[in-house]
Amino acid sequence: MAMLANPLPQLMDDPTGKVLGLDLPPGRVIGPAAEPLLWYADEPAGPQDWAHLATARRATGLHPVLLGGVRELADWELAPDEASYPGDHDAEDVLAEYWETYAEGELGYDPEEWPGLAEAPALREDPDDRAAETAGAATGEGHLKGARIALVPARRSADIPAAIGWRGTRNHEPDVARLCAVLRSWEDRFGARVVGLTPDRLTVSVAAPPATGEEALVLAAEHFAFCPDTIETDLDEYADSLLHDGSWTFYWG
Repeated sequence: MAMLANPLPQLMDDPTGKVLGLDLPPGRVIGPAAEPLLWYADEPAGPQDWAHLATARRATGLHPVLLGGVRELADWELAPDEASYPGDHDAEDVLAEYWETYAEGELGYDPEEWPGLAEAPALREDPDDRAAETAGAATGEGHLKGARIALVPARRSADIPAAIGWRGTRNHEPDVARLCAVLRSWEDRFGARVVGLTPDRLTVSVAAPPATGEEALVLAAEHFAFCPDTIETDLDEYADSLLHDGSWTFYWG
């Protein structure tokens, strides 16, 4: 695997980002000087900040993400060395393994009857535009209200949790890169983008949500395997909630 270039050290001497062609709000670089993890804004994000900083991905490979729930990143216990590489895992293998582990005890389903991956619906809008809309709305309400925006060096949006060593899934899966492999698959099939993280929640935007009940039910099984705590009712009722839904949030208790 080729190493990913990390432009963040250049921001240590130029926090405005002009050296990278960016116009950043006040913020700071987090992590060791040789290989910092992210740039982090000093103040809560506004509704337009995501759209403004999304240009950083195209120019530098830095992906925006909202970080909320805890003001000081030290409280997040980020551990990038504990994550493997998402590309080393197969999304369906990961989900099928989780299904076999949890489906019978949590849902009463046959653990041997993994339904497979949901088919990709047609894209309804540009995934990056959908991400900007989701992020803009999230800054004013819910668990991401008051979140601050960060820029993360990653190969793709789906890799952000592994790139920073996010540990929100540790009660379910200690190697978050395995779940990032699933996020990669959702990025490819549903136009998903990682929009926000708190210490125990992950929110993605979705540019191609399921349009039929059959599509939604297969996807609901994926969501359950990915995060069993997501399903508070039964799989059919949860599937109904996925129809035409432009964002998904997962919580690991």
